[in-house]
Amino acid sequence: MTGRGRRQSPERGVPPPPAALAAVPRSRLCRLVPSLAPAMARAQGARGLLAAAALLGFLQVSSSFEVKDSSGKVCIIADLTVAFSVEYKSSGQKEFAYFFLPQNATVDPQSSCGKDNTSHPLLVLAFGAGHSLSLNFSESADKYQVEELVFHYNLSDATLFHNSTAGEMKRVSHKTIIQAYMGTKYRCISSKHVNMKNVNITFSNVTLEAYLTNGNFSVNKTECAEDMVSTTAVVPTTPRHTTSQVPTSPAPTESPPNPAVGKYNVTGPNGTCVLAYMGLQLNITYLKRDEKVGLDLLNFIPHNTTSSGRCDNTSALLNLTFEKTRVIFHFALNASTEKFFLQGVNVSTTLPSEAKVPNFEAWNNSMSELRATVGNSYKCSAEENLQVTDKALVNVFNVQIQVFKIDGDKFGAVEECQLDENNMLIPIIVGAALAGLVLIVLIAYLIGRKRSHAGYQTI
Repeated sequence: MTGRGRRQSPERGVPPPPAALAAVPRSRLCRLVPSLAPAMARAQGARGLLAAAALLGFLQVSSSFEVKDSSGKVCIIADLTVAFSVEYKSSGQKEFAYFFLPQNATVDPQSSCGKDNTSHPLLVLAFGAGHSLSLNFSESADKYQVEELVFHYNLSDATLFHNSTAGEMKRVSHKTIIQAYMGTKYRCISSKHVNMKNVNITFSNVTLEAYLTNGNFSVNKTECAEDMVSTTAVVPTTPRHTTSQVPTSPAPTESPPNPAVGKYNVTGPNGTCVLAYMGLQLNITYLKRDEKVGLDLLNFIPHNTTSSGRCDNTSALLNLTFEKTRVIFHFALNASTEKFFLQGVNVSTTLPSEAKVPNFEAWNNSMSELRATVGNSYKCSAEENLQVTDKALVNVFNVQIQVFKIDGDKFGAVEECQLDENNMLIPIIVGAALAGLVLIVLIAYLIGRKRSHAGYQTI
Protein backbone atom coordinates (compact mmCIF):
# COMPACT_ATOMS: atom_id res chain seq x y z
CA MET A 1 0.00 0.00 0.00
CA THR A 2 1.42 3.36 -0.95
CA GLY A 3 0.67 6.98 -0.17
CA ARG A 4 1.80 10.30 -1.55
CA GLY A 5 2.06 13.80 -0.15
CA ARG A 6 3.22 17.14 -1.52
CA ARG A 7 5.49 19.75 0.01
CA GLN A 8 7.02 22.92 -1.39
CA SER A 9 9.78 24.01 0.97
CA PRO A 10 11.37 27.50 0.58
CA GLU A 11 14.82 25.87 0.37
CA ARG A 12 13.85 23.77 -2.62
CA GLY A 13 14.51 24.44 -6.29
CA VAL A 14 13.04 27.64 -7.67
CA PRO A 15 11.25 27.50 -11.03
CA PRO A 16 12.57 29.56 -13.92
CA PRO A 17 11.37 33.17 -14.11
CA PRO A 18 7.98 33.57 -15.83
CA ALA A 19 9.46 36.04 -18.33
CA ALA A 20 11.89 33.44 -19.56
CA LEU A 21 9.22 30.75 -19.74
CA ALA A 22 6.83 32.96 -21.64
CA ALA A 23 9.34 33.10 -24.46
CA VAL A 24 9.65 29.30 -24.68
CA PRO A 25 7.99 27.82 -27.77
CA ARG A 26 4.88 25.79 -27.12
CA SER A 27 6.40 22.64 -28.64
CA ARG A 28 9.46 23.00 -26.40
CA LEU A 29 7.35 23.21 -23.25
CA CYS A 30 5.55 20.01 -24.20
CA ARG A 31 8.84 18.19 -24.62
CA LEU A 32 10.17 19.36 -21.25
CA VAL A 33 7.35 17.91 -19.17
CA PRO A 34 5.08 15.17 -20.51
CA SER A 35 2.07 16.25 -18.50
CA LEU A 36 1.99 19.58 -20.31
CA ALA A 37 0.86 18.01 -23.58
CA PRO A 38 -2.88 18.08 -22.79
CA ALA A 39 -2.59 21.60 -21.38
CA MET A 40 -0.78 22.76 -24.50
CA ALA A 41 -3.44 21.28 -26.72
CA ARG A 42 -6.02 23.36 -24.89
CA ALA A 43 -3.88 26.49 -24.67
CA GLN A 44 -4.64 29.00 -27.40
CA GLY A 45 -2.73 32.21 -28.11
CA ALA A 46 -0.56 34.19 -25.73
CA ARG A 47 -2.87 33.68 -22.75
CA GLY A 48 -2.74 29.88 -23.10
CA LEU A 49 1.03 29.94 -23.54
CA LEU A 50 1.54 31.97 -20.36
CA ALA A 51 -0.72 29.61 -18.43
CA ALA A 52 1.24 26.60 -19.65
CA ALA A 53 4.51 28.35 -18.85
CA ALA A 54 3.34 29.00 -15.31
CA LEU A 55 2.36 25.33 -15.08
CA LEU A 56 5.87 24.31 -16.17
CA GLY A 57 7.42 26.48 -13.48
CA PHE A 58 5.17 24.83 -10.90
CA LEU A 59 6.08 21.33 -12.04
CA GLN A 60 9.79 21.96 -11.68
CA VAL A 61 9.50 22.61 -7.93
CA SER A 62 10.76 19.58 -5.99
CA SER A 63 8.07 17.31 -4.55
CA SER A 64 7.69 15.00 -1.58
CA PHE A 65 6.84 11.34 -2.08
CA GLU A 66 5.94 8.86 0.66
CA VAL A 67 5.71 5.08 0.89
CA LYS A 68 3.52 3.54 3.60
CA ASP A 69 3.05 0.00 4.85
CA SER A 70 -0.29 -1.78 5.14
CA SER A 71 -0.98 -0.11 8.48
CA GLY A 72 -0.43 3.38 7.04
CA LYS A 73 2.97 3.90 8.67
CA VAL A 74 5.42 5.91 6.56
CA CYS A 75 8.70 4.09 5.87
CA ILE A 76 10.21 6.16 3.02
CA ILE A 77 10.10 9.91 2.35
CA ALA A 78 11.81 11.43 -0.67
CA ASP A 79 11.86 15.13 -1.48
CA LEU A 80 13.85 15.79 -4.65
CA THR A 81 14.25 17.38 -8.06
CA VAL A 82 15.28 15.14 -10.95
CA ALA A 83 16.33 16.16 -14.48
CA PHE A 84 16.77 13.70 -17.35
CA SER A 85 18.83 13.80 -20.53
CA VAL A 86 18.17 10.90 -22.93
CA GLU A 87 19.88 10.19 -26.24
CA TYR A 88 17.82 8.40 -28.89
CA LYS A 89 17.70 7.82 -32.64
CA SER A 90 15.45 9.71 -35.02
CA SER A 91 15.70 8.86 -38.73
CA GLY A 92 19.24 7.59 -38.19
CA GLN A 93 20.34 10.78 -36.40
CA LYS A 94 21.15 11.27 -32.72
CA GLU A 95 18.62 13.35 -30.84
CA PHE A 96 18.35 14.39 -27.19
CA ALA A 97 15.31 14.70 -24.97
CA TYR A 98 15.47 16.89 -21.86
CA PHE A 99 12.77 16.77 -19.20
CA PHE A 100 12.15 16.91 -15.45
CA LEU A 101 10.43 14.53 -13.08
CA PRO A 102 7.04 16.27 -12.95
CA GLN A 103 5.41 17.11 -9.68
CA ASN A 104 2.38 15.07 -10.66
CA ALA A 105 4.47 11.89 -10.72
CA THR A 106 2.85 9.20 -8.58
CA VAL A 107 4.13 6.58 -6.18
CA ASP A 108 3.62 3.32 -8.09
CA PRO A 109 1.86 0.40 -6.31
CA GLN A 110 5.08 -1.62 -6.74
CA SER A 111 6.60 0.57 -4.02
CA SER A 112 7.08 -1.24 -0.74
CA CYS A 113 8.44 -0.90 2.78
CA GLY A 114 10.05 -4.34 2.50
CA LYS A 115 9.56 -7.38 4.69
CA ASP A 116 12.26 -8.36 7.14
CA ASN A 117 14.96 -10.23 5.21
CA THR A 118 12.79 -11.24 2.26
CA SER A 119 12.60 -7.84 0.50
CA HIS A 120 14.00 -4.34 0.82
CA PRO A 121 12.26 -0.94 0.73
CA LEU A 122 11.45 0.23 -2.78
CA LEU A 123 10.29 3.61 -4.11
CA VAL A 124 8.93 3.63 -7.67
CA LEU A 125 7.91 6.99 -9.20
CA ALA A 126 5.73 6.71 -12.29
CA PHE A 127 5.09 9.53 -14.76
CA GLY A 128 4.11 10.25 -18.34
CA ALA A 129 3.48 7.48 -20.86
CA GLY A 130 4.96 4.53 -19.01
CA HIS A 131 8.14 6.09 -17.59
CA SER A 132 9.33 5.22 -14.08
CA LEU A 133 12.24 5.89 -11.75
CA SER A 134 12.96 3.30 -9.04
CA LEU A 135 15.13 3.62 -5.93
CA ASN A 136 15.96 0.24 -4.40
CA PHE A 137 17.15 0.57 -0.80
CA SER A 138 19.23 -1.78 1.32
CA GLU A 139 20.98 -1.63 4.71
CA SER A 140 24.39 -2.76 5.89
CA ALA A 141 25.73 -2.37 9.42
CA ASP A 142 24.95 1.20 10.51
CA LYS A 143 24.10 2.60 7.04
CA TYR A 144 21.38 2.44 4.42
CA GLN A 145 21.84 3.20 0.71
CA VAL A 146 20.16 3.32 -2.66
CA GLU A 147 21.58 0.01 -3.77
CA GLU A 148 20.30 0.38 -7.31
CA LEU A 149 18.72 3.16 -9.36
CA VAL A 150 16.54 1.95 -12.26
CA PHE A 151 15.01 4.12 -14.98
CA HIS A 152 12.43 2.78 -17.44
CA TYR A 153 11.53 5.00 -20.39
CA ASN A 154 9.16 4.56 -23.29
CA LEU A 155 10.57 5.64 -26.67
CA SER A 156 7.10 5.55 -28.21
CA ASP A 157 6.16 8.62 -26.15
CA ALA A 158 6.12 11.24 -28.92
CA THR A 159 5.77 14.14 -26.46
CA LEU A 160 9.32 13.46 -25.22
CA PHE A 161 10.99 11.47 -27.99
CA HIS A 162 10.00 13.30 -31.15
CA ASN A 163 10.12 11.06 -34.27
CA SER A 164 11.89 8.28 -32.37
CA THR A 165 12.93 5.42 -34.65
CA ALA A 166 12.46 2.82 -31.92
CA GLY A 167 9.11 2.47 -30.17
CA GLU A 168 10.15 0.27 -27.29
CA MET A 169 10.64 0.33 -23.54
CA LYS A 170 14.23 0.80 -22.35
CA ARG A 171 15.78 0.01 -18.98
CA VAL A 172 18.99 1.40 -17.52
CA SER A 173 20.37 1.03 -14.01
CA HIS A 174 23.17 2.26 -11.77
CA LYS A 175 24.55 0.96 -8.50
CA THR A 176 24.88 2.85 -5.20
CA ILE A 177 24.72 6.64 -5.55
CA ILE A 178 23.27 7.59 -2.15
CA GLN A 179 24.34 6.45 1.31
CA ALA A 180 23.50 7.68 4.81
CA TYR A 181 23.72 6.55 8.42
CA MET A 182 20.70 4.80 9.88
CA GLY A 183 18.48 7.18 11.83
CA THR A 184 19.55 10.18 9.70
CA LYS A 185 18.11 11.82 6.63
CA TYR A 186 20.24 12.08 3.48
CA ARG A 187 20.66 15.71 2.39
CA CYS A 188 22.24 16.98 -0.84
CA ILE A 189 21.54 20.45 -2.23
CA SER A 190 24.26 20.19 -4.91
CA SER A 191 23.69 18.50 -8.24
CA LYS A 192 24.62 14.82 -8.35
CA HIS A 193 25.03 13.36 -11.85
CA VAL A 194 24.35 9.71 -12.67
CA ASN A 195 25.60 8.56 -16.08
CA MET A 196 24.20 5.45 -17.72
CA LYS A 197 23.96 4.16 -21.28
CA ASN A 198 22.32 6.93 -23.37
CA VAL A 199 20.87 8.43 -20.18
CA ASN A 200 22.08 11.07 -17.74
CA ILE A 201 20.10 11.80 -14.59
CA THR A 202 20.79 14.77 -12.33
CA PHE A 203 19.50 14.87 -8.75
CA SER A 204 19.40 18.15 -6.84
CA ASN A 205 17.80 19.56 -3.68
CA VAL A 206 17.47 16.03 -2.32
CA THR A 207 16.24 15.09 1.14
CA LEU A 208 15.27 11.46 1.64
CA GLU A 209 15.22 8.78 4.27
CA ALA A 210 14.36 5.08 4.33
CA TYR A 211 13.74 2.71 7.24
CA LEU A 212 11.82 5.45 9.07
CA THR A 213 10.65 4.68 12.61
CA ASN A 214 8.60 7.75 13.51
CA GLY A 215 6.96 8.53 10.15
CA ASN A 216 8.90 11.74 9.56
CA PHE A 217 12.41 12.92 8.70
CA SER A 218 15.04 12.46 11.40
CA VAL A 219 16.54 15.57 12.98
CA ASN A 220 20.11 14.45 12.26
CA LYS A 221 21.34 14.35 8.70
CA THR A 222 24.07 12.85 6.53
CA GLU A 223 25.33 15.41 4.03
CA CYS A 224 26.65 14.47 0.59
CA ALA A 225 30.32 15.09 -0.20
CA GLU A 226 29.43 17.77 -2.75
CA ASP A 227 27.73 19.94 -0.11
CA MET A 228 30.66 19.63 2.30
CA VAL A 229 33.18 20.96 -0.24
CA SER A 230 33.51 24.76 -0.16
CA THR A 231 33.98 26.05 -3.68
CA THR A 232 34.40 29.53 -5.08
CA ALA A 233 33.07 31.10 -8.24
CA VAL A 234 34.46 29.77 -11.50
CA VAL A 235 37.18 31.98 -12.94
CA PRO A 236 36.66 32.43 -16.69
CA THR A 237 40.37 32.12 -17.49
CA THR A 238 42.28 29.12 -16.11
CA PRO A 239 44.84 26.76 -17.69
CA ARG A 240 43.79 23.49 -19.31
CA HIS A 241 43.72 20.65 -16.77
CA THR A 242 45.38 22.82 -14.12
CA THR A 243 44.13 21.92 -10.65
CA SER A 244 44.12 23.87 -7.43
CA GLN A 245 45.48 22.15 -4.32
CA VAL A 246 43.17 23.95 -1.89
CA PRO A 247 39.55 25.05 -2.38
CA THR A 248 40.40 28.72 -2.43
CA SER A 249 40.33 31.24 -5.24
CA PRO A 250 42.30 29.58 -8.09
CA ALA A 251 43.33 32.76 -9.88
CA PRO A 252 46.18 31.97 -12.31
CA THR A 253 49.14 34.25 -12.78
CA GLU A 254 48.95 34.03 -16.54
CA SER A 255 45.83 33.93 -18.69
CA PRO A 256 45.65 31.27 -21.41
CA PRO A 257 45.21 32.33 -25.04
CA ASN A 258 41.71 33.00 -26.30
CA PRO A 259 40.22 30.20 -28.42
CA ALA A 260 40.32 30.48 -32.21
CA VAL A 261 37.13 31.65 -33.90
CA GLY A 262 35.29 28.94 -35.82
CA LYS A 263 32.46 29.10 -38.33
CA TYR A 264 29.48 26.81 -37.70
CA ASN A 265 26.09 26.43 -39.34
CA VAL A 266 22.95 24.32 -39.32
CA THR A 267 20.86 23.64 -42.39
CA GLY A 268 17.12 23.16 -42.13
CA PRO A 269 14.30 22.46 -44.60
CA ASN A 270 14.46 26.05 -45.90
CA GLY A 271 18.23 26.45 -46.01
CA THR A 272 20.65 27.74 -43.38
CA CYS A 273 18.85 28.34 -40.08
CA VAL A 274 21.83 28.85 -37.74
CA LEU A 275 24.98 30.76 -38.70
CA ALA A 276 27.60 31.29 -36.01
CA TYR A 277 31.14 32.66 -35.75
CA MET A 278 32.72 32.31 -32.30
CA GLY A 279 35.62 31.15 -30.19
CA LEU A 280 34.42 28.58 -27.66
CA GLN A 281 35.87 27.79 -24.24
CA LEU A 282 34.59 25.44 -21.54
CA ASN A 283 35.41 25.98 -17.85
CA ILE A 284 34.47 23.43 -15.18
CA THR A 285 35.13 23.02 -11.46
CA TYR A 286 35.02 19.47 -10.13
CA LEU A 287 35.70 17.38 -7.04
CA LYS A 288 38.92 15.34 -7.07
CA ARG A 289 39.48 11.94 -5.50
CA ASP A 290 41.29 13.57 -2.59
CA GLU A 291 38.18 15.73 -1.95
CA LYS A 292 39.91 18.90 -3.18
CA VAL A 293 38.59 21.15 -5.93
CA GLY A 294 40.00 20.97 -9.45
CA LEU A 295 39.61 23.30 -12.42
CA ASP A 296 39.44 22.24 -16.04
CA LEU A 297 39.48 24.50 -19.08
CA LEU A 298 39.16 23.47 -22.71
CA ASN A 299 39.49 25.60 -25.85
CA PHE A 300 37.58 24.21 -28.84
CA ILE A 301 39.79 23.94 -31.94
CA PRO A 302 37.59 24.81 -34.94
CA HIS A 303 39.12 22.46 -37.54
CA ASN A 304 38.75 19.53 -35.10
CA THR A 305 35.20 20.46 -34.10
CA THR A 306 32.18 18.88 -35.79
CA SER A 307 28.85 20.67 -35.94
CA SER A 308 25.32 19.38 -36.42
CA GLY A 309 21.82 20.34 -35.40
CA ARG A 310 18.24 20.82 -36.46
CA CYS A 311 15.63 23.55 -36.53
CA ASP A 312 11.97 24.30 -37.10
CA ASN A 313 9.96 27.50 -37.12
CA THR A 314 10.38 28.29 -33.42
CA SER A 315 13.45 26.43 -32.12
CA ALA A 316 16.94 25.45 -33.25
CA LEU A 317 19.80 23.30 -31.93
CA LEU A 318 23.51 23.78 -32.63
CA ASN A 319 25.53 20.75 -31.53
CA LEU A 320 29.34 21.21 -31.34
CA THR A 321 31.60 18.25 -30.57
CA PHE A 322 35.34 18.45 -29.89
CA GLU A 323 37.20 15.32 -28.77
CA LYS A 324 35.13 13.92 -25.88
CA THR A 325 33.33 17.18 -25.21
CA ARG A 326 29.93 18.23 -26.52
CA VAL A 327 28.15 21.58 -26.17
CA ILE A 328 24.58 21.96 -27.40
CA PHE A 329 23.07 25.43 -27.84
CA HIS A 330 19.26 25.67 -27.74
CA PHE A 331 17.81 28.72 -29.50
CA ALA A 332 14.19 29.82 -29.36
CA LEU A 333 11.95 32.40 -30.97
CA ASN A 334 9.89 34.91 -29.03
CA ALA A 335 7.07 35.39 -31.53
CA SER A 336 5.60 38.42 -29.77
CA THR A 337 8.83 40.46 -30.02
CA GLU A 338 10.20 38.79 -33.19
CA LYS A 339 13.52 38.13 -31.44
CA PHE A 340 15.62 34.99 -31.24
CA PHE A 341 17.62 34.16 -28.11
CA LEU A 342 19.76 31.47 -26.50
CA GLN A 343 17.35 29.56 -24.29
CA GLY A 344 19.62 26.79 -23.01
CA VAL A 345 23.04 25.14 -23.06
CA ASN A 346 23.91 21.49 -22.46
CA VAL A 347 27.49 20.48 -21.67
CA SER A 348 29.00 16.99 -21.42
CA THR A 349 32.68 16.09 -21.16
CA THR A 350 35.21 13.69 -19.66
CA LEU A 351 37.20 15.20 -16.82
CA PRO A 352 40.86 14.45 -15.93
CA SER A 353 41.60 11.06 -14.33
CA GLU A 354 41.98 12.69 -10.91
CA ALA A 355 38.28 13.61 -10.90
CA LYS A 356 36.13 11.70 -8.45
CA VAL A 357 33.41 11.43 -11.11
CA PRO A 358 35.06 11.46 -14.57
CA ASN A 359 31.89 11.94 -16.61
CA PHE A 360 30.43 15.42 -16.33
CA GLU A 361 27.15 16.80 -17.63
CA ALA A 362 25.31 20.03 -16.89
CA TRP A 363 22.54 22.04 -18.49
CA ASN A 364 20.51 25.19 -18.10
CA ASN A 365 17.28 25.61 -20.04
CA SER A 366 16.18 28.92 -18.50
CA MET A 367 18.57 31.34 -20.18
CA SER A 368 17.92 34.47 -22.23
CA GLU A 369 21.22 35.40 -23.90
CA LEU A 370 22.54 36.35 -27.36
CA ARG A 371 19.28 38.12 -28.19
CA ALA A 372 18.60 39.89 -31.50
CA THR A 373 15.76 40.67 -33.89
CA VAL A 374 14.96 37.96 -36.43
CA GLY A 375 16.71 38.84 -39.69
CA ASN A 376 19.56 40.58 -37.83
CA SER A 377 22.69 39.13 -36.29
CA TYR A 378 23.92 39.35 -32.72
CA LYS A 379 27.56 40.42 -32.40
CA CYS A 380 29.90 40.79 -29.43
CA SER A 381 33.66 41.25 -29.61
CA ALA A 382 34.03 41.11 -25.83
CA GLU A 383 34.24 37.82 -23.94
CA GLU A 384 30.84 36.64 -22.71
CA ASN A 385 30.41 34.11 -19.90
CA LEU A 386 27.35 31.86 -20.15
CA GLN A 387 26.71 30.28 -16.76
CA VAL A 388 25.30 26.79 -17.16
CA THR A 389 25.52 25.83 -13.47
CA ASP A 390 27.62 26.87 -10.49
CA LYS A 391 30.24 24.38 -11.72
CA ALA A 392 30.18 25.02 -15.47
CA LEU A 393 30.76 28.08 -17.66
CA VAL A 394 30.74 28.34 -21.43
CA ASN A 395 32.81 31.33 -22.56
CA VAL A 396 32.30 32.72 -26.08
CA PHE A 397 34.71 35.11 -27.81
CA ASN A 398 34.18 37.38 -30.83
CA VAL A 399 30.74 35.91 -31.36
CA GLN A 400 28.44 36.74 -34.24
CA ILE A 401 25.32 34.66 -34.59
CA GLN A 402 22.05 34.65 -36.48
CA VAL A 403 19.16 32.21 -36.16
CA PHE A 404 16.08 31.43 -38.30
CA LYS A 405 15.85 34.08 -41.05
CA ILE A 406 19.18 34.03 -42.93
CA ASP A 407 19.51 35.38 -46.45
CA GLY A 408 22.12 33.73 -48.67
CA ASP A 409 24.31 32.37 -45.86
CA LYS A 410 25.27 35.92 -44.91
CA PHE A 411 24.77 37.80 -41.69
CA GLY A 412 22.07 40.46 -41.57
CA ALA A 413 22.30 43.86 -39.91
CA VAL A 414 24.37 43.81 -36.72
CA GLU A 415 22.98 44.34 -33.23
CA GLU A 416 25.89 45.02 -30.86
CA CYS A 417 26.01 43.56 -27.36
CA GLN A 418 25.89 45.85 -24.32
CA LEU A 419 29.52 45.08 -23.49
CA ASP A 420 30.69 46.38 -26.88
CA GLU A 421 28.48 49.45 -26.60
CA ASN A 422 29.98 50.22 -23.20
CA ASN A 423 33.50 49.77 -24.60
CA MET A 424 32.67 52.17 -27.44
CA LEU A 425 31.14 54.67 -25.02
CA ILE A 426 34.33 55.06 -22.96
CA PRO A 427 36.53 56.53 -25.76
CA ILE A 428 33.61 58.74 -26.83
CA ILE A 429 33.33 60.17 -23.31
CA VAL A 430 37.12 60.63 -23.06
CA GLY A 431 37.21 62.30 -26.50
CA ALA A 432 34.33 64.61 -25.58
CA ALA A 433 36.06 65.54 -22.32
CA LEU A 434 39.31 66.34 -24.14
CA ALA A 435 37.45 68.39 -26.75
CA GLY A 436 35.71 70.31 -23.96
CA LEU A 437 39.04 70.95 -22.25
CA VAL A 438 40.59 72.25 -25.49
CA LEU A 439 37.57 74.53 -26.02
CA ILE A 440 37.86 75.95 -22.48
CA VAL A 441 41.59 76.64 -22.97
CA LEU A 442 40.90 78.30 -26.33
CA ILE A 443 38.16 80.53 -24.88
CA ALA A 444 40.39 81.49 -21.94
CA TYR A 445 43.20 82.36 -24.38
CA LEU A 446 40.93 84.55 -26.53
CA ILE A 447 39.53 86.37 -23.49
CA GLY A 448 43.04 86.96 -22.13
CA ARG A 449 44.26 88.26 -25.49
CA LYS A 450 41.33 90.66 -25.82
CA ARG A 451 42.00 92.10 -22.38
CA SER A 452 45.72 92.62 -23.18
CA HIS A 453 44.81 94.59 -26.34
CA ALA A 454 42.36 96.78 -24.38
CA GLY A 455 45.21 97.95 -22.09
CA TYR A 456 46.98 99.95 -24.90
CA GLN A 457 45.87 103.53 -26.00
CA THR A 458 46.63 105.30 -29.32
CA ILE A 459 48.83 108.50 -28.96
